Amino acid sequence: MRRISHWVGGKLVPGSSGRSGPVWNPATGERQAAVDLASADEVDHAVAVAKAAFPDWRATSLARRAEVMFRFRELVAANREDLAFLVSAEHGKVLSDALGEVARGLENVEFACGIPHLLKGGHTEQAATGIDVHSVRQPLGVVAGITPFNFPAMVPLWMIANALACGNTFVLKPSERDPSAPLLLAELLREAGLPDGCFNVVNGDAEAVERILAHEDVAAVSFVGSTAVAEHVHGAGTRNGKRVQALGGAKNHMLVLPDADLDVAADAAVSAAYGSAGERCMAISVLLVIDSVADALIDRIRERIPRIKVGPAAGDDSEMGPLITAEHRDRVAGYLAAASAEGATVLVDGRADVPACGFFLGPSLIDGVRPGMRCYDDEIFGPVLAVTRVGSYEEGLRLINENRYGNGTAVFTRDGGAARRFEFEVNAGMVGINVPIPTPVGYYSFGGWKASLFGDRHMYGPEGVDFYTRSKVVTSRWPDPASSAIDLGFPQNR
Repeated sequence: MRRISHWVGGKLVPGSSGRSGPVWNPATGERQAAVDLASADEVDHAVAVAKAAFPDWRATSLARRAEVMFRFRELVAANREDLAFLVSAEHGKVLSDALGEVARGLENVEFACGIPHLLKGGHTEQAATGIDVHSVRQPLGVVAGITPFNFPAMVPLWMIANALACGNTFVLKPSERDPSAPLLLAELLREAGLPDGCFNVVNGDAEAVERILAHEDVAAVSFVGSTAVAEHVHGAGTRNGKRVQALGGAKNHMLVLPDADLDVAADAAVSAAYGSAGERCMAISVLLVIDSVADALIDRIRERIPRIKVGPAAGDDSEMGPLITAEHRDRVAGYLAAASAEGATVLVDGRADVPACGFFLGPSLIDGVRPGMRCYDDEIFGPVLAVTRVGSYEEGLRLINENRYGNGTAVFTRDGGAARRFEFEVNAGMVGINVPIPTPVGYYSFGGWKASLFGDRHMYGPEGVDFYTRSKVVTSRWPDPASSAIDLGFPQNR
C-alpha cells in the first residue's frame, strides 16, 4: 500500500504518530494509499522548522522572492498535467476539470510575481516641519493554511503564493482525503529555489488542526471548508491571538428573469450545478426562476441532463466523476430521499443508472423547493439542483438576501437596468451577471458574506497581501542639534 508522508524542511518525512487514514479511489471504491496523520508533536516540529527559516526568508530581497515565484509559476505550468492527474486520482473530478483547477491556481502565483509592486509603501515628505512619514508592510512570521478536499491544488495556491512572496514561512494542513497534489507543489517550490523550511506540509486530521490553532508561534491561519468548522477555526484561532480568515459554506442562488435567453440560462445552470459533481463552494444549488418561464426553463434543463457523461476520471468521454467518499455520496443521496416527503418533486433522480462501483451519484433535479426544506436550507455539496419558483424579481432577491449564506450569486437577464439593480441590492460577496460561477480572477479577492466568511479579509489578490502582512508607519526627523529643545506638549503637525 502506497504511503503518503509529510514534507518538512525541504524533504519527505515519514509520520511518527502511528496513525494513518485511507485515501480512496472514488471511481472504483478501492483504497489506493494510506496517509500519515500528524500528532501535535509533529505539528510542533513543522512549525519550529518554519520559524527557524523565517528570519533569512524575511530578509531576502523582494527581487529574489519574485524570482522564486516566477520560477514556481513556470514549474507549475510545466507540471500541470501531473498535478491534474493527482487531483483526478484522489478527488475523482475529471481531468479537464482538474486542469482547470490548476490553471485557476496558477493565476494566484502570477499575481504574487508582482510582489515588489504590491508591497510598495507610502511616503509623505514634510508632514510637519522637518518631519517625514513613510509606511511599510512586513510579514507576520509563520502562517498556516487548512485546505479542503474539493480543490486540493487550487486552494493551497490561493494561500501559499501570496504568503511566501510577502516573506512569511508556511505550514499547510491539506485535506487528508486527497493529499498528494500539495506534496508535488512542495517539490516544485524547492526546485524553484525556495529555501528549505519555508514551506512545510503536515497531513492530518482534527488533532493537527487543533494544534495549529493553539500554537503560539503560528501568527495567522487561512481556512476553507464548511461553515461549522470555519466558525470554530475563527473562534479558536482569534482567542489564541491569531489573525484568521475562514471561508465557510454556501448556498448559491441563480435568479433567472423572464427576458433571459433560456437556452443560455439552462446551459449555465447545468454547468454550474453539476460540474465537479457539485463539490464546489461556488456551485449553483438553487435555481430561482420567475413563474412565467419556469416550465420552459426546467424542460430545457431536463433535456440536457441525460447528455452528461458520468464516469471515472480516466474515461475518455467522462464529464462528471464520482463524489469523494461513499459516506458523502450517501449523505447527498439522503436529500433526494427526503425531498418528496417534504413536498418537493424529484424530476431527475441521480441514484439511478450510475456505475455500480465507485462513489457515483448522477445529476439530480428537484422542483417545488421552498425555504424550510432540507434540500433548500442545507449546503448539499453534490450534484443536486433545487428549483424554487418565484413570482417576481423582488421575491427572488428577498430569498437570496434572507439566506444565511452569502458566498456567490448570479442573475440571468438581457436587461442592463435589472442587472445593475441586482448588483446593487443583493447581499453576497461575489456576483455574476449572466455568469453562473463568478469566481474572481487572481488579481481580485475571493470571499463571501454572512455565514460564508469569518474574519475581515477575503482570500488571495490584494486582500490576501493585506492579510499576510502588517503595516508599520515610521515618523522621522533629522534635526539640527542647535534647534533641539524639550517640549512636553502633545506633538503638533503644523
